[in-house]
Amino acid sequence: MTVTDSPSSPRPVVVYGASGYTGRLVCEYLREYGVPFVAAGRSAERLTDSMQSHVAGIETADYEVVEVEHTLEALTELVRGASVVLNTVGPFSKWGPEVVEACLATGAHYTDTTGEQDWLITCDERYGADFAAAGLLLAPGIAQMYTTGEIAAQLCLETPGLDTLDIAVFWGGSPTIASTQTILFNAATSAAHHLQQNQYVPFDPGQGLVPLVVPGQHELALSLPWGGTSHPVWFKRDPRVASCKAQGGVFNAALMHGVPQIVAAALEATQGMDDDERDAALAATAAQVMNQMPPRENPRLNKSLDSVHASGPLGRAHCVIHGNSNYKQTGLLQAYAAYSLLQQPPLRVGFASGCQAFGHRELLGVLRAFGLVAAPVLTVEG
Repeated sequence: MTVTDSPSSPRPVVVYGASGYTGRLVCEYLREYGVPFVAAGRSAERLTDSMQSHVAGIETADYEVVEVEHTLEALTELVRGASVVLNTVGPFSKWGPEVVEACLATGAHYTDTTGEQDWLITCDERYGADFAAAGLLLAPGIAQMYTTGEIAAQLCLETPGLDTLDIAVFWGGSPTIASTQTILFNAATSAAHHLQQNQYVPFDPGQGLVPLVVPGQHELALSLPWGGTSHPVWFKRDPRVASCKAQGGVFNAALMHGVPQIVAAALEATQGMDDDERDAALAATAAQVMNQMPPRENPRLNKSLDSVHASGPLGRAHCVIHGNSNYKQTGLLQAYAAYSLLQQPPLRVGFASGCQAFGHRELLGVLRAFGLVAAPVLTVEG
């Protein structure tokens, strides 16, 4: 391991935001895949401590710590010579453009862990064509909360004639510091949409908590649109799908009851502020909710569940994927994306989801191989 202010020799993968909870897990799985990487972020001290104290087996990894300013010039220099950038720095609609533009300027594939629907739409409409023309992948939103549910949806869609997706995503535990900041920022700056007859339709902002039937338990679970999620954006360009709605939440009902109140209070408190004041106030509110790294996931506690009902005029399918350790799923999916891209072109270039770029059955196999999800339960009618 070396520490510099710029990469001493090109390593094929850059993990931007490597000191965060998710970034550490990405690095851990890159080590397992034997992929050399640059652990990059704003503080070399934090990065070094994170790698040495929180990434299992880091002593056997081929990596380098690089401190970098968040400017297009500095990020372009950081990325130069790399093949893939894995970005975990959110809110992505605020911090993502410079990273994407640096990748485009240097010829690197880009992935991130976002669930911010407005950022996905920006990637699709603003950058997607340029990445496609360059033969590069632009894949925001490769993460458990989105990709595992998309795997379930794609399994349903293997049955022809289904055009409507009803997606539910739940997990055990609580959001990380960065996730909490992103939730508040996203709620304050953008609307949540679902897809209806291939058009974006906003959720009713006054909808509140919606109880959902969750496979495998008798008790109803509480859900929110959660920013609209990535799924409606990914499926908007899928000719099989006309409508797509996703809801999600945590199994902890008390925490779910508190989320709308926290968001409403934050929105009220930031009314009339300029962007910088609002962002600072939202960060302060997020810190009051979650100001420390959660403990490492415990598969007995940190369970995940992805359920998809797919329907059409004359048919139905339902797929459930039970899993554990949603942040570890995210770290693994990101690392596998880099590992795959270093060996072969993606199935699709330009703007694409993880499943569209790598294949949903391939990603399912990766998650199963590492013991993070059970075999899907797929039921087909009609």
